[in-house]
Amino acid sequence: MTTLVVHGGRALRGRLRVPGDKSISHRALMLGALADGTSVVRGLSTGDDVARTRAAVVAMGAGVGGERVTGGRDGLHAPGAPLDVGNSGTTIRLLAGMCATFPWTTALTGDDSIAVRPMDRVADPLRRMGARVELRDDRYPPVEVTGGDLRGIDYTVPVASAQVKSAVLLAGLAADGETVVREPVPTRAHTEELLALCGADIDARDGVVRVRRSPLKPFELDVPADPSQAAFWVVAATIVPDSDLVLEDVYVGPARAGFVDVLRRMGADIEVVETGARVADLHVRSAALRGTDVDAAEIPGLDEVPALAVAAALGHHHVPRRERAASEGERPDRDHHERAGRPDRTRRAPRRCPRGARRRPAAGRDGALARRPSHRHGDGCGGPGCRR
Repeated sequence: MTTLVVHGGRALRGRLRVPGDKSISHRALMLGALADGTSVVRGLSTGDDVARTRAAVVAMGAGVGGERVTGGRDGLHAPGAPLDVGNSGTTIRLLAGMCATFPWTTALTGDDSIAVRPMDRVADPLRRMGARVELRDDRYPPVEVTGGDLRGIDYTVPVASAQVKSAVLLAGLAADGETVVREPVPTRAHTEELLALCGADIDARDGVVRVRRSPLKPFELDVPADPSQAAFWVVAATIVPDSDLVLEDVYVGPARAGFVDVLRRMGADIEVVETGARVADLHVRSAALRGTDVDAAEIPGLDEVPALAVAAALGHHHVPRRERAASEGERPDRDHHERAGRPDRTRRAPRRCPRGARRRPAAGRDGALARRPSHRHGDGCGGPGCRR
């Protein structure tokens, strides 16, 4: 049997800064490639998803080195091979919109998980704008986008999705007339914010974004810390006794800080100290947690469900999570099991086991926690009456 030993358990104290936000990093690289000149982007995410976006814009002729991104529409060209997005849904969906603005064919592919991610929700508005988009079974990657000669459309996003909104807005930069995107539920606004930073002709208010054909100018940007990564540290500092931790320079803009609201309702002690425009330090102290409701309308601002599930498992009483299908935009497969016949709310409650699988794991030598069969890993305890 494989044994995983985790050392630690002490209070979390001090200050730290998690890596740069992935969503902003993707968009900064694409807009830097489109802008005429050299942009300076500090603190890009170092994860594989953003590395795929970096490789894609380089394959199209942009220069990326250190903190500098050099681009311009006139200097970009068709890539010499299909662009491999790996496991990045943001990369493939936003690149589809960006590539629709050029009069050549771009192929987009990825790994096995990308191959089952729906792309029809992006293809539909791009086709309405005049692009040709080919999909496997008219729904899934690989994707071939042939662009040029686009026209603006007035489009209401049927399912909340910042990625679909962003793809349409990127295409709208090279479309004749005005491109309008209407959101039934607000989603993250990184694309709108960065387009404004680049000098695009854009207006965003009351759930409606309007963009017109625009040249982009180079920009300078400090990428704030990723709230989705910060969330795990926030939960850890909340549940480990005597913790006192500050997460520095976390992005807290629209639809990105919902996890803070949920944790506060659960009793978490989180102080938000603004340090810049939509950027803040999160000062977290340990606290006892209780259950709360998480409604569907909150889901577009909650990428941090795994971290919240940890908090929920340690809170008093259950944490209902209402049906999210109506607002699930980015990854519709995440909760397929709920839509396939479960009631309209799913209860997340600690399971009981006659052998105490809920209890704190036994400490090994030197205070280490040794993993043993547990419900979390799906192997159960094997005891009589165990529901696994």
